[in-house]
Amino acid sequence: MTEILGLPITRPVKVGIVVADFNDLVTTRLLAGAQQALRQAGIPEENILVVQVPGAMELPRVTRLSETGVIDGVIALGAVVQGETDHYTYVCQQSAAGLAQASLTGPIPVMFGVLMTANMDQALNRAGGKGGNKGRECAQALLQVLSVEQQLSELR
Repeated sequence: MTEILGLPITRPVKVGIVVADFNDLVTTRLLAGAQQALRQAGIPEENILVVQVPGAMELPRVTRLSETGVIDGVIALGAVVQGETDHYTYVCQQSAAGLAQASLTGPIPVMFGVLMTANMDQALNRAGGKGGNKGRECAQALLQVLSVEQQLSELR
């Protein structure tokens, strides 16, 4: 049995991690944090499916793997760092909206692990630096949500 924050998960859990290649200096650290947290929670490596996509805009599309029935939850990881154009704004808005829609209307939870920062230092701080690791936080949050959903389904 897996337990996160004192909440049990009594069945085997399979997790999908969709990670953006763009800004891989950051996203590889987010991925490592998520994988480490899942392994520490007792999720075996063979129950963790990692899928890479080009960038944050592609994350919502690939979270559709949630519809396969093969996995119990998805962690979406990416890093959008502000540049000199409006591109940053559109990528942030659309990737956030797409992932929110996938989480709210899809059959399984989708965790939002996309950093949206003003500069690379801020991103690195949230990817294992002094600001923690958003990938790790998303993995822990996913397991907590899965536990709560399991407990709610047992009330029926």
